[in-house]
Amino acid sequence: MAVIAHRDADSKGGLRAAGRLSCIVAALLIALPLHGAWRLVGRASPWPRRFLRRVAVILGADIRVVGQPLHRDVMIAANHLSWFDILLLAGTAGTRFVAKAEVAALPLIGWLAGLNRTVFVARGDRLGVGGQVASIRAALAEHQSIAIFPEGTTGDDLGLLPFKPALFAALVPPVPGIRIQPVRIDYGVAAGDLAWLGSDPGDAHARRVLRRPGRFSVTLHYLDPFDPADHPDRKALAAEARARIANA
Repeated sequence: MAVIAHRDADSKGGLRAAGRLSCIVAALLIALPLHGAWRLVGRASPWPRRFLRRVAVILGADIRVVGQPLHRDVMIAANHLSWFDILLLAGTAGTRFVAKAEVAALPLIGWLAGLNRTVFVARGDRLGVGGQVASIRAALAEHQSIAIFPEGTTGDDLGLLPFKPALFAALVPPVPGIRIQPVRIDYGVAAGDLAWLGSDPGDAHARRVLRRPGRFSVTLHYLDPFDPADHPDRKALAAEARARIANA
């Protein structure tokens, strides 16, 4: 009986994943031509963020936003548990991202991130940090919203890792008018299922999310932004952002 129940659950999971993938493809087929039409007439396209939010909903997310996300002139700094974070932040704040270069190679997720004009950086390339910082600073100078995950990676548990200060150097010296907005992403009771932890293979994690039954609530706490000019250096900026998220 246990074997039969396991096979039945496995079959349902496979059907659920197939159904969700079909919905994602359908949403993509709608969003792509609309995105192209917006770009053709020289307008900023809202369709990448609308599509990414839709993907999160298809995968089971009931999204709740607390606070007011800034949509321009801001660097968003968020905690990081999964590639799912990208769908949520893009869908609620319309932001671009700074992500490690490995994300670009992930099936589907890497392509979606590129569509949303993600800035990919080689986190281990210390000699290239100056160029990475310059790219972020240039985007901010154009009044765009750009998000970073200062932990640099997901960990082995759900705890908040130390924030790496390197990318905060894009705001030293401050870019006039740009603020930092910390964001706490809270998956609630679903965190254990959705977090991409340790050495969990990316394809296995994606299958687990696709097959996961039911819906879940996720809350994005957009905390009060602060002025980087009030802090002396990148380490102080990283510490301030982390403290606000930890205390949220």
